[in-house]
Amino acid sequence: MIRSTLDPRWREPDQPEPASPGNFERMGGGRDRFHVAIIMDGNGRWAQERGRPRAAGHVAGAAAVRRTVESAPELGITTLTLYAFSSDNWRRPQDEVGHLMRLFQKHLDSECVRLTDSGVRLSVIGRRDRIPGSLQRRIAHVEERTSEGISLHLRVAIDYSARDALLAAAGRFAEGVPATRQAFERYLSQAIHAPGDTGDVDLLIRTGGERRLSDFLLWESAYAELFFTDVMWPDFSEADLASAVQDFTARDRRYGGLPRGPNGATELSLFEQRAAP
Repeated sequence: MIRSTLDPRWREPDQPEPASPGNFERMGGGRDRFHVAIIMDGNGRWAQERGRPRAAGHVAGAAAVRRTVESAPELGITTLTLYAFSSDNWRRPQDEVGHLMRLFQKHLDSECVRLTDSGVRLSVIGRRDRIPGSLQRRIAHVEERTSEGISLHLRVAIDYSARDALLAAAGRFAEGVPATRQAFERYLSQAIHAPGDTGDVDLLIRTGGERRLSDFLLWESAYAELFFTDVMWPDFSEADLASAVQDFTARDRRYGGLPRGPNGATELSLFEQRAAP
């Protein structure tokens, strides 16, 4: 089972309480995990409000990606998953899709050295069979070049659908494999070409004013805290990211349990009461 030290459900009994975001330290030889996912919405509307083509919004959005990646480690973020292109986005005009694919490849080429020097590990999740062959090769190259990065695990979702991934993972059990959560999560990672060591999403941010998940990381976000902002993605700043993280730290994550008392302790559950001497 992949365990997130921010998630008390999966901590070992002798594992210390996790640090809060912004005060992350290495404990027990491992690194605390803080997984933030972002639905980067609003590029097209940002451009249209300025009388510019939608493509200009995507270019401006790429600059926001760089700002976010550079500021994430300073906020204690260890995994950052960005929703760049959904499987449903193939329905957009061919010119726009082509521009996005070229933009992805351009930034893979230009950012590879920067990512490597900054210790950022890049993984691209989603289907690989429908994107251009040249982009597939660049993805494989940059993933290999950055594979040793430890300051941040950057995951970019391209041709991604959570429902399709869930269906693919569930289909594996028809082959007679025992239906366990561990096996399902392994198959889910395989379905989207994702390394199986990222853990659940802790905080999911959506920019652009909409209030929906849009088929993004549905399984991994089961207990994620949700943060919606009206800021369009091209305008999303380091301060906006810090504000979302600060909002996250103020929330009481119960996972179906009871709220914490004034001393930080929770009331005993029924199971704990029965087990108590």
